[in-house]
Amino acid sequence: MTSDVVHDRFALPADVEEQRLHSLTQLDILDTPAEERFDRIIRMAQLIFEVPRAYINFIDRDRQWCKQAVGEGLEISGPRETSVCRATIARTYDKPSEPALIVDDLTAEPEFAALPAIAAEGGIRFYAGYPLFGPGGHAVGTFCIYDLKPRSLDARQREVFRQLAVWAQRELERSDDLERAAAIQRLLLPPEIGDLPGYSVCAMCSPAFAVGGDFYDYYAVQRGAVLTVADVMGKGLGAALLTASVRSALRGASRAVDQVAHDADLSAAINSVASQLAEDFSRTETFVTIFHARLDTMTGRVQYVDVGHGIAAVLRRTGEVERLSAGGLPMGVVPDDTWGTQETMLEPGDMLVVASDGSLDLLGRSAVEQDILNFVAAHAQPGELCAAVGALTTRKPPLDDVTLIAVRRDGP
Repeated sequence: MTSDVVHDRFALPADVEEQRLHSLTQLDILDTPAEERFDRIIRMAQLIFEVPRAYINFIDRDRQWCKQAVGEGLEISGPRETSVCRATIARTYDKPSEPALIVDDLTAEPEFAALPAIAAEGGIRFYAGYPLFGPGGHAVGTFCIYDLKPRSLDARQREVFRQLAVWAQRELERSDDLERAAAIQRLLLPPEIGDLPGYSVCAMCSPAFAVGGDFYDYYAVQRGAVLTVADVMGKGLGAALLTASVRSALRGASRAVDQVAHDADLSAAINSVASQLAEDFSRTETFVTIFHARLDTMTGRVQYVDVGHGIAAVLRRTGEVERLSAGGLPMGVVPDDTWGTQETMLEPGDMLVVASDGSLDLLGRSAVEQDILNFVAAHAQPGELCAAVGALTTRKPPLDDVTLIAVRRDGP
């Protein structure tokens, strides 16, 4: 029997396969590093069943990819058609009430005997696999154990095997929960400003992980708009949790200040947030950088507070890049620290650009802030600048969250 025949035997209907692959994509787990939470499961399986190898595998369109493995002579990935795990995936749809695939002796089964890993001298003889499911209930991978000699599992061992698979499934669902958190975080970003007469605006946020510690915000106020870029120390879910607190507190404080007067001192909102969150910063031993600004669209006047952020500049219509002065330490570094309001002007043709420090990674390990300013100088339109940064994040996945706001005054 050729491998092509074996592959056909376990092929899924085209519509089911596309849904299954979409479910796998939603997990965002392929080609990610090994994780200790999965390692605990397969090491326990190896110990309980006294097998030389245990795996957590995922079945992509044309390959089997190993997320976690323990044992000797491991193949981390390989063609899908030579995989036994693809049979476990197919069984899930053929026999949903009996999803486990347990084969005492693979050489005795024509469907598997010719596979390279089994036909080879000293190859695999025993296999037990249990499907792992992605969003929508589609089988995307397997928890499995191998042995180099034929054997069987009694009823008790089969139940233990199932329970370990349930554990692996729970951990996988934690990954799914992270994707849901990412979706919510994306929804919390503001919609595009549709009506800012005389100005062009572009903003983007590209997290390094599923969720991030950066955020941007903007909303209309009397005579203009309020703009914010913030970067909480760290990446991932922990930073994202604190990010939500900072965003909520800053929005509330800013709106309260704006209600007093359209030209009220911006630093009042920033210093109020610092006071509100001082205990949170202290307990979590973290900090946040913030660039918070109010644009008067009639005059082009920009009042801003820089809280240790430092990456903000105005690209003048002459091509000169004027870096805005920084304003002290990040929030959370020194208790009871305060910040003051500074000011600049946007003339017709000028563009304000604020970025997070993740943009440095996109320009190379040795990049400095001047490199960002030079990059900005080469892209005079907000949309053009965001597209160029977006292209860099696609070509080179960022090591840190990348966030950017660009506002250009187009005319009087």
